Amino acid sequence: MTEEEFDDFYAASFTRIAGQLYAMVGDRDEAQECVQEAFVRAWSHRRRLDRAQSPEAWVRTTAYRLAVSRWRRTSLGRRPADRALGPATAAEPVSESHVALVAALRRLPEPQRRALVLHHVCDLPVHAVAAETGVPEGTVKARLSRGRTALAALLSDDPDLAEGATHA
Repeated sequence: MTEEEFDDFYAASFTRIAGQLYAMVGDRDEAQECVQEAFVRAWSHRRRLDRAQSPEAWVRTTAYRLAVSRWRRTSLGRRPADRALGPATAAEPVSESHVALVAALRRLPEPQRRALVLHHVCDLPVHAVAAETGVPEGTVKARLSRGRTALAALLSDDPDLAEGATHA
């Protein structure tokens, strides 16, 4: 991939991948940081990305792994307390329905949440979700089915359905 091709790839996919990762991890700033880091790594592997079937999937998977790694470090208390932060960036306001969806996704088990985001937000077919997550297609289908059912209950106005969804 040439420098110009990489710049075009970055410009065309950064916002989309950051939005997808946000839906997976539930933290917009963390998602943007991880996607940015994934693109930095992609730059150093651009020749391999050129041959890859889907460079966007490579960046998304790398960003997801970075987010999981950061979460593990944070949950274990090994992350430095004072991290140098850049200037705050202005973000577009998010709709109430988007906030509700992300909150509901955060309550789902991680495998279901990831399958739903990859399939419905990233528009990946079941076989591509299976390849990206490393599980059989049947497992992806089961996660999608259970995840949709739980998500519908969590987004329902009926509090009894929402309470049952967290135990699915």
